Order: sequence, then structure tokens, then C-alpha cells
Amino acid sequence: MAIAAVIIAILILVVLITWVKLNPFLAFLVSSVCAAIMLGIPLDKIPATIETGIGGMLGSLAVILCLGAMFGKLVAESGAAQQISSSLMRWCGKNYITWALLLTGFIVGIPLFYNVGFVLLVPLVFSVMHQTKLPAVYLGIPLLAALSVTHGFLPPHPSPVALIPQFGADMGTTLLYGLLVAIPTMIIAGPIFSSTLKNIHSVPLATFKPADLPPEKLPGIANSFVTALLPVLLIALTSLAVYAMPSAIADAPVTLFFANSMVVLMIALAIATYSLGIKQGMSIGKVMAVYGDAIKDIAVILLIVAGAGALKQVMVVSGVSDQLAHSLENIAINPLILAWSIATVIRIALGSATVAGLTAAGIVAPLIPLTGADPNLMVLAIGAGSLMCSHVNDAGFWMYKEYFNLSLKDTFKSWSLMETIIGVVGLMGVLALDVVV
Repeated sequence: MAIAAVIIAILILVVLITWVKLNPFLAFLVSSVCAAIMLGIPLDKIPATIETGIGGMLGSLAVILCLGAMFGKLVAESGAAQQISSSLMRWCGKNYITWALLLTGFIVGIPLFYNVGFVLLVPLVFSVMHQTKLPAVYLGIPLLAALSVTHGFLPPHPSPVALIPQFGADMGTTLLYGLLVAIPTMIIAGPIFSSTLKNIHSVPLATFKPADLPPEKLPGIANSFVTALLPVLLIALTSLAVYAMPSAIADAPVTLFFANSMVVLMIALAIATYSLGIKQGMSIGKVMAVYGDAIKDIAVILLIVAGAGALKQVMVVSGVSDQLAHSLENIAINPLILAWSIATVIRIALGSATVAGLTAAGIVAPLIPLTGADPNLMVLAIGAGSLMCSHVNDAGFWMYKEYFNLSLKDTFKSWSLMETIIGVVGLMGVLALDVVV
């Protein structure tokens, strides 16, 4: 009955989001209350359980997500994203233009949240289309593949960052494994796949034609590249330094302080505030206004993460997570494949990659101690599953269709198939790493 209650609660969540069109945060709250009642949690304990779940989830994530949003917004507003894309296109030339766009999406996509990156970078694709006379879909898929891969696999994006503490994974190790999976995945789903799409022609809407900043107002090339990659570089360096140091130094309070992800992002943001803000002539007031807008951009994601925390806490308090884990313990299936499958099913049902990842994590997290699965690889397996089979219930599907002015058929042939390739190849990469590590 307990497992049936979980299934009913997830179905309620699906119906509220897809049919009733309820805000995902409200849908999580309603489904959490329904699940708590069905699982026998006393009525007077339900509000405290939900509050604990929300607070516990946001307590470890709110600062990181907000700092990441501020950083990405400054990279975009300062013109660093435009400088990176323009430089890569000059260096690669027309013959390798899809690879330049792939690198643009990857480098700029690391600090930018997906929706922000989409809106800011897709107009650059249309600029390249006008310059080269190449099909928009052929040019756009590599960039969008890179954005999707960074969104699903790499911190500081919401889904992987939210899954890391749930699984007891390590930020630096997950980032390293994520890069190893991300690079071949985005190459296959990007330039290689897009080479089959040259016959899909579209005329993007004039509304989305970009207004580029003049070259003299852009930050320098080195400044743009180094600053945009700073969070990843700092996280990787601090993680490697901790592993390389003697244990007495690695466990010292000062080392642990500077290796903390929140501190790393604070340092990166402080450097970016000067290098892309004040140094470029922005007043401190203008920079703070950019950061304020960034918080508005991330508010909806924070609420979705909070709602997922409420549902997770209901499952923990009721004990159903342990029951579910024990019921799955004897199933003859690799836990990484199981986690990927659950995330895929929820993704297909709900559309949101973030919701799919967080919901799947709450279900499969208890499997970690029972199966001995690598928690870092579990994060990536769920990330891959959460990107599968994007279709009409996914906002990204419609953004792509409308920006590129495509038919539904061509949207499925390009966008949906690209996302599915990322999910499948990503899982293959995770399974390959599982054999090696």
C-alpha cells in the first residue's frame, strides 16, 4: 500500500502540472499533502514535515543557485558571451562553424541557466545564419546540445547541484565525471547529428534577430574566456588540491573552507564583479541591478526545488523510501539504469528536466547504501534520464519550435531526437565510467 501511495502521489503531481496547469511548486505541495495523508503521517505533523523538507532542500542549495544565477547573468550582460561566440567563430571559420557553436554553448552554458542561455545564445545562431547562408537548424542544434548537456550533467546547474547532497556525492568528482560524459555526448548529439538535418529549412522570426554590442564595448577575449570558466576551474582546482594534499592539510579547517562550493562561487563572483563589471565601466549599482534581475530569473527554479524537497521529506518521514528501496533491492537491474529509467518516465510525463531529476532522486536515493552504486554516477545517470524524449509538455520544445519557426514534425525530428540522443549516449557514458572507476 505504501508503494501504491507513492505512485498515486506522483500521478497527482503529473495531473496537476499537465492537465490542471497548476504551478509546479503548488503541485508539489498538494501532492506532498496527499502523499502524507495516504502514508499515515499524523495530520498535525504534516505541515512541519513539509516545512522541514523545504528548508532542508533550500538550506544547502539556495546560496549556490543564486550565486550561479548572478554569475551567469553578468557574463551575458557584460558582452562576455558575445565575445566568446564571436571569437570562436573567427578562429574556426565556416567549415567548422558547428564546432564553434558547440564550444560557445558549452563554455557559455556552464555559468548560464538553460532558459537564460537559450534566450541569449539562439539569436547568435541567427546572426551566423545570415552571415553564412547555412540552415538555422543545422547551426542551432550543436549549440543547444551543449546547453542541454551542461544543464543535465554539470554543476552549478540546478539539477546536478540539487542531486549531489541527496546522494552524498562530491561536487568536484561529479564535475570531473560529468565533463568526461558531457564532451562525447554533446559531440554526437551536436555536430554529428546536425549534419543529418541540413534539409530542414526554417526562416526564424525577425523578432529574434539580435542587436549585438559594438566590438569596442565588449570585454577582452582572455577576460571573457577566463571569467566564464572560472567557477569550473576553481571547483576543479580545489578538488584536485584536496586529493593531492597530505590528509593533515586536506582536512584542515582553512582547506575545507576554501574547497566549499559556496565559497568557490563567492570568490568567482567577486572576481567577475570586477573583471566583467567595474573594469568594463559598470557602476556598482548597475552590477547589483544585474544581480537583482538574476534572482528573479531563478525564483521559479528555487520554488520547484523547494517543492521537491517537501515530497522527499514526506517519503523519508513515512519510511516509504526504505520500503521502496528494499522492494527494488532484489530486482536484477543495474541501479544506474534503474535511476535513469525512473527519471526518463517522469521526464516524459511532466516535461521538466529539473522536476524529473529531483523526483527520481527522492525515490532512488535509498538504493545507494544497499547497492554500493557510485553516488557521483547516480547523479549523472539521473541527469541523462531527465533530458530524454522532450515533447509537447516541455517548455524547451516550444521555445525551440517558435524561435526557429518550425513545424511540429520538424521539431520532433530535430529537437526531440537531439534530447533523446543526449539521454541515451549520456547513460552509455555513465555505464562506461562505472566499469572503469
